[in-house]
Amino acid sequence: MTHTYKVTGMTCEGCSAKVSHLLKQVPNVTNVEIDLAAGEASVTMDKHIETPVLQNALRDYPKYQLSEKALLHAKPMNVFENQPEAQKSWAETYKPILLIFGYITAVSLIAALWGGAFNGMAFMRVFMAGFFLTFSFFKMLDLKGFAMSYAMYDVVARKIPAWGYVYAFLELLLGLAFAVNFEPVLTNAFTAVLMSVSLVGVLESVFNKRKIQCACLGAVFNLPMSTVTIIEDGLMIAMSIAMLFMYL
Repeated sequence: MTHTYKVTGMTCEGCSAKVSHLLKQVPNVTNVEIDLAAGEASVTMDKHIETPVLQNALRDYPKYQLSEKALLHAKPMNVFENQPEAQKSWAETYKPILLIFGYITAVSLIAALWGGAFNGMAFMRVFMAGFFLTFSFFKMLDLKGFAMSYAMYDVVARKIPAWGYVYAFLELLLGLAFAVNFEPVLTNAFTAVLMSVSLVGVLESVFNKRKIQCACLGAVFNLPMSTVTIIEDGLMIAMSIAMLFMYL
């Protein structure tokens, strides 16, 4: 079942991510969708949860106040209201990231096959450039929202909130570095270290089964943290190490 509540105090995508994260920690909450413009939170739950329980989840952030919607604005009842919502398939959930990887892979293959024979180094370098430039782009669309979402699970950003802002620009610089093949040994070594540190927080969240939004595409898409995020970071680490050995 899904209930919609009014939530005041949300002013940006970062606020939306924070409220969504806090409400998802409540037992029996399976999903939270935020409508920032309307100031509403649609909470999907396995069984009915009393409003005070949800309000208590936001107690550490008093700027966010949750309340039941006025009856006047309630949605009309229909025979399907108590039916469980259809769950999105894996492909539907991760469609944005799958499309991005597909496009980047296609461009990388074209670059790798341009000379006739397949060039593995060119494939990985173009893939890394496309990956970092694309992912940094989505982070830049709402830099504050990304930084707040990233601080929910990254081991460095949790202690130093400003790290989220720095990380987005580091991804941009790495994308440019791979694109122009700047100091490849240094670039790949730095990438391996940076992505390894990022992977720690991802592994911690996934293994602890925390219901949290993945910030890989910033605050634009509401992608859940999962093994897909582990594969994404692991792939970048593997490619950077492989290229590092090829250059040495």
